Amino acid sequence: MTVPHEGGGWVELRRSRPAAARTSPTIIASFAQRSPIICCLHGIIRNILPTFYSFMKDFDRMDLRILNQLQHDASLSNAELAERIGLSANACWRRTKRLEDSHVIRKRVALLSQGQLNLDVTVFVGIKTNEHNDKWLATFAEGIKAIPEVVEFYRMSGETDYLLKIVAKDIGDYDRVYKKLIAVTSLHDVSSSFAMERIKSSTALPLHHLN
Repeated sequence: MTVPHEGGGWVELRRSRPAAARTSPTIIASFAQRSPIICCLHGIIRNILPTFYSFMKDFDRMDLRILNQLQHDASLSNAELAERIGLSANACWRRTKRLEDSHVIRKRVALLSQGQLNLDVTVFVGIKTNEHNDKWLATFAEGIKAIPEVVEFYRMSGETDYLLKIVAKDIGDYDRVYKKLIAVTSLHDVSSSFAMERIKSSTALPLHHLN
């Protein structure tokens, strides 16, 4: 803008930028040089986030159809799967591969019949302990993982500290497993509940919330 000069005529006034604004690129560069960890994290996030958001953006109903079909029948060939969901074989393979690479599909397995294998007893074992430290838990966890009859193992909230699901041939077979269990480490209390009837058992996860 221009204003009258006391000696006559007009003078143009220019608004100068604050010092912080003029030097901000220098400040940022200096901060980056002094903070290599921040620079490293920025690089990692910059490379990972586009892939992550790209996956979330492309996670559509066709992906859900693939997941729904495979978690009910993992033996489907790519051609069979493509025909069921209405995709070309190449497009179906690419989508399935992406779901596997991102670990949405963890693995494909055969589900065996517990009854046909004479494993007629299912036991839920609740465990309480007075030990709540990493060393005890590491010992306990390694011992439990070495018992094949324990098919599920959870750390719990509430009165029970740990919950195990055990399958066995009969009561005598379970007693053998029980003795192995209590020999792993010191336990405060072990309670066993025998399943009388299986009302529902499924490995299929719900997908409707992703629509």
